[in-house]
Amino acid sequence: MITGRYLREGIPGALFVALLLLTPVFVPGINAAHDPATLIWPEDLRYIGAFRVPQGAGEEYGWNYGGGGLAYCPAGDSAGPDDGYPGSLFGVGHDTRNEVCEISIPVPKKSPEKVPSLLNTAGFLQPFTSITSGVFAPSEDGAPLHMDLEYIPARGSQKSPKIYIVWGEHMQFEQACSHAWSETVLSVPRTKGPWRIGNYPNFVTSDYLFSLPDAWADAHTGGLSLVTGRFRDGSLGGSGPALLAIGPWLEGNPPQRGATLRKIVPLLMYEKGYEGSRRVMAGFTNADEWSGGTWLSSGNRSAVAFVGTKGRGRWWYGFSNGIVWPDNPPYPPIPPPPNDDRGWWASGFVTAIAFYDPADLAAAASRKIQPCQPQPYAELVIDRHLYDVSWAKEKRRIGGAAFDPGRRILYIAEFRGDGDRPLIHAWKIRAGPSTHSNPSVAGISPSYGRSGTTTAIWNLAGACFTPGAQVTLSKRGESPVAASAVQVVSGGRIRCRISIPVNTARGLWDVAVRNPDGSNGTILKAFFVM
Repeated sequence: MITGRYLREGIPGALFVALLLLTPVFVPGINAAHDPATLIWPEDLRYIGAFRVPQGAGEEYGWNYGGGGLAYCPAGDSAGPDDGYPGSLFGVGHDTRNEVCEISIPVPKKSPEKVPSLLNTAGFLQPFTSITSGVFAPSEDGAPLHMDLEYIPARGSQKSPKIYIVWGEHMQFEQACSHAWSETVLSVPRTKGPWRIGNYPNFVTSDYLFSLPDAWADAHTGGLSLVTGRFRDGSLGGSGPALLAIGPWLEGNPPQRGATLRKIVPLLMYEKGYEGSRRVMAGFTNADEWSGGTWLSSGNRSAVAFVGTKGRGRWWYGFSNGIVWPDNPPYPPIPPPPNDDRGWWASGFVTAIAFYDPADLAAAASRKIQPCQPQPYAELVIDRHLYDVSWAKEKRRIGGAAFDPGRRILYIAEFRGDGDRPLIHAWKIRAGPSTHSNPSVAGISPSYGRSGTTTAIWNLAGACFTPGAQVTLSKRGESPVAASAVQVVSGGRIRCRISIPVNTARGLWDVAVRNPDGSNGTILKAFFVM
């Protein structure tokens, strides 16, 4: 269960009412067809297992409440065993201190009983060190700090590889410096920065950080191969994850302290749904928590993946038991645990990986489409692999992500998977050409409807939809609900109408798309019947 320190807000709960009434205009050209042969698909990810992070003797903070940032270093642990997991991980510790360490990568293992003590444990290569002391200026509002890392070999006139740093706060309405770099020797970090990212608010710049392949960056972003972004719950930075390509080494070695970086290419940036826009991520809720991102690759196939805790159905500001916090007094009493944390909530939550097509991001980079137009083409729910999801409405389940392109291994940190410490989970991406042919479903908007009424679905996003496709809601033990007026706008978007019979069972329903050839795909627990 999360604690109240993560959810201190001053946002009007009555926004929920306004959200239910918005009927804005759709953006043409969204959800183009995707080429299955060029993409990574959920079925390409094979779960390998997990490993524990080390704990230093007498360490009060360390990894506790950590795992918000990860970076893979191919040059790390050069003296380690030849066990198939070379390199190292730089990681961010306790979320009020953001110290950084480097650890080895042991062989991940599976524990069907979810017993952390049966897993292998990483070793420290470099202990926790504060590499940002005196660099950033926290406001001390008591909320968790956001920080991620990326290892990049020497660029431009640099003489050594760097660890790039993004830093932010939960409450950060005024723009502040958010980026820096350090040396890889943590005891002598020589950290340079901080810098601002253009005139963009921190709510779209200051959470996750990862690299683009050099060839892709040279072709599409003018060599800007570092990408940064954020999704802030409440859609304060936009209704979906943001992504901006930057290259600090192209603006100085280093850029001046306090500088504003100007070489920026927007790849993904949605608008604020509560302000009346449909230029949003399909299926978003204000309770979403996209906590990490990375570029995935296998041969000539690739994807940009975002990882996080995804809200489902309707959403509100208030308490998890459905109480909406009003704009003005009288305010309701705080309910007893576990419903006593005030913040953004949704009908349900899943732990998910959302897949984006790099071709869509390339089109946004070249301004052929707007950065609000790319949509996810697939989703993978990973709850069954986690060790500490004890409550259906538990939030903040996973943190940072990192990718080893040489071995095609994706690493994701699970918050508090091992007591107060994170676990690191690993997936191997299948080699070879794509064999994907079924439709995939990645999001539905709107994502809720009331029993006895008809809901117009303006964006069912995914891939491999073909004319004549059928859309169905399903829930175990209940009769399925078939959509009508199904229109396949493109291979990646469907519009339809869902008429929900009176007395239909309340709760989250799966949404399936079935093509005329019998192939089908499903997004789990994505539509809430009220």
